[in-house]
Amino acid sequence: MTSTLPAPASPDWWRDAVFYQVYIRSFADGGDDGVGDLAGLRARLPELARLGVDALWINPFFPSPMADHGYDVADPRDVEPVFGDLAEFDRVLAEAHALGIRVTIDLVPNHTSDQRDWFTAALAAGPGSPERARYVFRDGQGPDGAQPPNNWPSIFGGPAWTRVPDGQWYLHLFAPEQPDLDFTHPEVLADLEETLRFWLDRGVDGFRIDVAHGMAKAPGLPDVAFDAETGLFDDHGPDDPRLDQDGVHDIHRMVRRVMDAYPGTMTVGEVWVSSEERLARYLRADELHSAFNFRLLTADWTPEDLRAAVADSLDAVAATPAPACWVLSNHDRPRHVTRYGGGELGTRRARAAALLQLALPGMAFVYNGDELGMPDVDLPDEALTDPVWTRSGHTERGRDACRIPVPWSGSEPPYGFTTGATTWLPMPEGWAGLTAQAQAGDPGSVLSLYREALRLRRGVSGGLTWLPAPEGCLAFRRDSGLVVLLNLSGAPVPLPEGRVLLASADVADDLPHDAAVWLQA
Repeated sequence: MTSTLPAPASPDWWRDAVFYQVYIRSFADGGDDGVGDLAGLRARLPELARLGVDALWINPFFPSPMADHGYDVADPRDVEPVFGDLAEFDRVLAEAHALGIRVTIDLVPNHTSDQRDWFTAALAAGPGSPERARYVFRDGQGPDGAQPPNNWPSIFGGPAWTRVPDGQWYLHLFAPEQPDLDFTHPEVLADLEETLRFWLDRGVDGFRIDVAHGMAKAPGLPDVAFDAETGLFDDHGPDDPRLDQDGVHDIHRMVRRVMDAYPGTMTVGEVWVSSEERLARYLRADELHSAFNFRLLTADWTPEDLRAAVADSLDAVAATPAPACWVLSNHDRPRHVTRYGGGELGTRRARAAALLQLALPGMAFVYNGDELGMPDVDLPDEALTDPVWTRSGHTERGRDACRIPVPWSGSEPPYGFTTGATTWLPMPEGWAGLTAQAQAGDPGSVLSLYREALRLRRGVSGGLTWLPAPEGCLAFRRDSGLVVLLNLSGAPVPLPEGRVLLASADVADDLPHDAAVWLQA
């Protein structure tokens, strides 16, 4: 089935698009089991159209045992029954397109589920078999092979190797339930191409590529030269043999050749590298269309750090065909309301940060709930489900706190998220004022701020020029005439000349501290 947009659009539609990230388990439940699904997403599409987003990025909804909530994929070309079926996905695609919203989905190429037919066949076939050649199986070290093949740590904590009953070990950069594929094997590359074409033929508009700096490992699998215990997505530089190896670029070139056969489609890579030069290598004309730059997401709330994040991100893409790609929150990191201090302080800063993000040139990603000002939630130990919690020996709480279901309506949990009584992660009391319903009619709400910012953004274009600003402030102008001032000085500052279009806080002649304003010069 092919789903098409109602009218022709530029094949470069994505270059300044606002994408809305749907963490499918937590967006909306079309039934009563407390887990978000495709039916729930379809029912809420009109609200996303009113918000004004250009595209969706839907986190994995493929068949999965859910050891890592869908990033352990058992079949990359089908739908997990808890989320619906292919017919329901086709309806989501068609109805989103009818509303003018593009649809991109997750691609998880680095690893599969240990329940995928390929891996169960590899375990049954034994050492040296063609089935095992699709994965990274190795003999262990020591006289009886009882030690892992090398000292690589898993990104989720603990060793990156698990031993199977016949004595061999297999590699998993994430959880043991996520064995890594060997992309030097032609069948692995062919399978990835089949997956791409399967979804492109159905009408998807692109892919977010998970761990896009993975897939290729250093030849010989040498030991790492850093401490074995490592944090989630820490970048250990170009000498990390697990990630960001030269061979990964050949894989992206293959992906790009497929994408080029489907005009108007795009890719955005999850590339956790701290070097702007290394990031730019993924953005060459025959590789990724775009890649997340996480500098804004990881920046401290200081004018120096925020300006450096913007400047460095723009510099990273300056010599590439790609636009900048701005992120404030996602399903792997604490929400920015919480990062910026939580409560009223965090919300005030998050409002200002939204106006900063959405005024910048390039693509922007809004994580579901950002538009409501959702914070992280401190969950009890017994509610935690993230494999990071178990793999770290209960020393790292993982990512559940930023994955709480979205509150839609009502005054008590589950706030209209489900027709059932409970949700897959518990929702807290006290969120009545945070719901989409409560905020929709309030012109001063976070939701209203996002709606207006997305409406105004459509008239903004061109490059960015830094302007003189009071100490502790950032100011810049877009070529189309939008002037942005962000005040982190600790005191009110005078507004620049121009007509106020939108502000994150009440303004008269001055812009308050921890606030941002858009003006038409």
